[in-house]
Amino acid sequence: MTDSPGPWLILPLGFIVALAAGIVRGFAGFGFSALSVAGLSLFVPPATVIPALLLLEVVASIGLIRTALPDLDRDWWRSLLLGNIVFIPLGIAALAMLSEARLRFLVGGVLLVGALLLKAMSGRKLAPTPVLKMLAGVLSGVLNGLTASGGVVAAMLMSAARVSPAALRGTMVIFLLFSGCYALIWAGLLSQAAATPLLGVDTLRWALLLSPGMFAGIWIGHRQFSRAHPSSYRSFVLNLLILVSALGLIRSLMDLATQ
Repeated sequence: MTDSPGPWLILPLGFIVALAAGIVRGFAGFGFSALSVAGLSLFVPPATVIPALLLLEVVASIGLIRTALPDLDRDWWRSLLLGNIVFIPLGIAALAMLSEARLRFLVGGVLLVGALLLKAMSGRKLAPTPVLKMLAGVLSGVLNGLTASGGVVAAMLMSAARVSPAALRGTMVIFLLFSGCYALIWAGLLSQAAATPLLGVDTLRWALLLSPGMFAGIWIGHRQFSRAHPSSYRSFVLNLLILVSALGLIRSLMDLATQ
């Protein structure tokens, strides 16, 4: 891509984005991929980094699984997992077919709308019905395959249903472990069957590049989880996601205008 930064800028930019997203992941149990995609898509094609982010989500969840299991909400987890099993393949297929500019637009738009909705629902409560849980599973499945950002919509609906911060965090950690593995399997199958470059050497390169920032951020965020006020931190995360998503959306509109 001609407007991507040179290699000397990729490393520090990737580290900064992964560090900020890792802090959010360590604290809240979700948000790493959403923030990373939103930040990195400002200067690299989203499809380039999404498989690597799925891989890192799996690695991050393995590191947090011991502290997350006691707080797992099994009803929510089962609903999310079922929706992802069915709908992740559709999202992965769309990821392989969409153009870079359109994918940027979709990523920025989806993340921005999701963050704004979550912010708007901060004072409201939704009943945790089977329909709501099924909706969370379907939407998160499509977005996990398409943008590696399904955790955002799942957390949005769980938060609106007043799931406790500890249960939300624990459920997201375990859920992202399984959904990330599943999405990577489908990405690998599609890469072999359709000769698409979704999964390959570049996936490992991006994972290695982003992992130091992610691990440092998770360590910081995990230490802050027991002492910070959940509502104030959630507000900070949402404001950050809104800002980065808006920038990504503006970038995509500029790309589409020049095509």
